[in-house]
Amino acid sequence: MEYLLLNVITSPWVWFVAVLLFTIKKGIYFVPQNRGYVIYTLGKYSGTLSAGLNFLVPFVQSIAADRNLKEQSLDIASQSAITKDNITLQIDGILFMKVTDAGAATNNVTNYKLAVTQLAMTTMRNAIGSMELDECFQNRDTINAMILAAMTEATQPWGVMVTRYEIRDITPPQSIKEDMEKQMTAEREKRSVILTAEGVKTSAITQAEGLKQARILDAEANKAEQVLAAQAEKEKRVLEAQGKAEAIRLVAEAEASALHVVGMQAATAEGKKAVELTLAQQAIGAHQAIAAEGSVILTDGNTGDNIANTVAQAIAVSSSLKLAE
Repeated sequence: MEYLLLNVITSPWVWFVAVLLFTIKKGIYFVPQNRGYVIYTLGKYSGTLSAGLNFLVPFVQSIAADRNLKEQSLDIASQSAITKDNITLQIDGILFMKVTDAGAATNNVTNYKLAVTQLAMTTMRNAIGSMELDECFQNRDTINAMILAAMTEATQPWGVMVTRYEIRDITPPQSIKEDMEKQMTAEREKRSVILTAEGVKTSAITQAEGLKQARILDAEANKAEQVLAAQAEKEKRVLEAQGKAEAIRLVAEAEASALHVVGMQAATAEGKKAVELTLAQQAIGAHQAIAAEGSVILTDGNTGDNIANTVAQAIAVSSSLKLAE
């Protein structure tokens, strides 16, 4: 058994197979997703392996660097920066970047993360130095855009793309902070006074508008009542006039009917006698009325005879009517 094992170990074929397997293993690489393997061929950059199965020439090609192609965040440590009006601020931030060219990130810069961080700090100080204190607090987006634009141009040869930059905190000196707090307090009091005055003004305007609208509505209501009253009065007068006209018409029709009946009856003998009787009665009534109004009555001398004749005629007509019945 030992002899067989010794023969296997000392066999050149066994060593050949072992070297062949080792060489094949050295030439096969599986690159993960979002990774970039930088390849050197005999010490010279020759390409970058992409994700998946890749083959290399053993002992000729080698992996010089493994770069992360995902977006990464870098903390920018707090640093001092002097504003345009000579105020010292403590500023820190955060930077987002990603490697777009693994070969450039390996060959053109020693440590791309350190280089990007140092460049961000320098660019941030330059941006702060071009603004006054109030502008630094009010224009953070402008500062971020300035830093991003400067870094995008500077990091392009490194195969790195800065996607975003954000200032995280701006800390002024304690004395400036106290002055700012006093200023903020004064501003709040000023806004409070202005808001109170505007509230009083708005309330007065609203109240005046309400009174105005109320008066307008009252006037419109009175006008509407007057119009309705006038219409009602008009309709009342129209109805009264129509009623009077109808009454006059009915009376006229009744009188006309009565006259028609009287005329028809007067055409007969009995009607003529009745008419004479009525005239006699009216004459007697007229004489009585005249006698009642005064103690002295002037006549033509024939009044007594006329009255007697009239009474006699009335009695005769009355008697004839009774006989006719």
